[in-house]
Amino acid sequence: MARKTTTDDPLNPVTLAVGQEELLLERAVREVIAAARAADADTDVRDLTPDALQPGTLAELTSPSLFAERKVVVVRNAQDLSADTVKDVKAYLGSPAEEITLVLVHAGGAKGKGLLDAARKAGAREVSCPKMTKPADRLSFVRGEFRVAGRSATAEACQALVDALGSDLRELASACSQLAADVDGPIDDAVVARYYTGRAEASGFTVADRAVEGRAAEALEALRWSLATGVAPVLITSALAQAVRAIGRLASAPRGARPGDLARDLGMPPWKVDRVRQQMRGWSADGVSTALRAVAEADGAVKGGGADPGYALEKAVVAVARAARPAGRRG
Repeated sequence: MARKTTTDDPLNPVTLAVGQEELLLERAVREVIAAARAADADTDVRDLTPDALQPGTLAELTSPSLFAERKVVVVRNAQDLSADTVKDVKAYLGSPAEEITLVLVHAGGAKGKGLLDAARKAGAREVSCPKMTKPADRLSFVRGEFRVAGRSATAEACQALVDALGSDLRELASACSQLAADVDGPIDDAVVARYYTGRAEASGFTVADRAVEGRAAEALEALRWSLATGVAPVLITSALAQAVRAIGRLASAPRGARPGDLARDLGMPPWKVDRVRQQMRGWSADGVSTALRAVAEADGAVKGGGADPGYALEKAVVAVARAARPAGRRG
């Protein structure tokens, strides 16, 4: 899990989120924003990439306001800032403005180390977000997720979840949240097996695979069989969401990268990279957005927002399949 140093106050004038684990980095940013908005609901949030933070921009964003408004300034990929902008940031660190929280999201490593050192020397709050490459780290992460949710899970259940879902922290976090919300009583390995292995894995993920491949008829057939054999609808929406997100993540990865490198960077096993690469043919960025919205609507419906979960799932499956095969490319 993310580790904090210096101070645990998210409203510290400067927070460093350091590492390459995207989920933990995003949580570190959200924690600061949530704390700021808890103090002032009208907090202004500025989320900037290096190309948007030119020399002088930081001074403009942090200049005194007539209304003394609280502000959070998030700088993504701080290791990629230009030399002139780094000078501006270092100067700001020496005299941070009141009611403003600066969040520097940095990958760590040698690039941009001077900025890291300066922020640490200035007393920045630091949240360490290292890539979780060891199974023991992921196991500790799962235990922490259940603890934060106020639920207990057996050691066997935590291990079974890591074995079933692998190294993708977003999928692990989603699974922990799903189990904590949907399961009454103790969470043990039998519960995990019921949700994430055996019949549920074979059917729920079969629905998702056929849908993202644009094979609507086969996806609907698999969906109806899954529901008839007792697979929980929430597992199917979860599988659909995971499949669509995987396509979006791979589509945004550098072209020409080797499968092994992609597997490491995206937290997927190599076989999954190969499968997703085949499935993503025909997809577009708009298609991914459309599909995710459809799955989100179905997820709300199966969790009580709709009268007919089966119908909601059918709509989502058709929408995902259409997004996978836009007009003119179906067949």
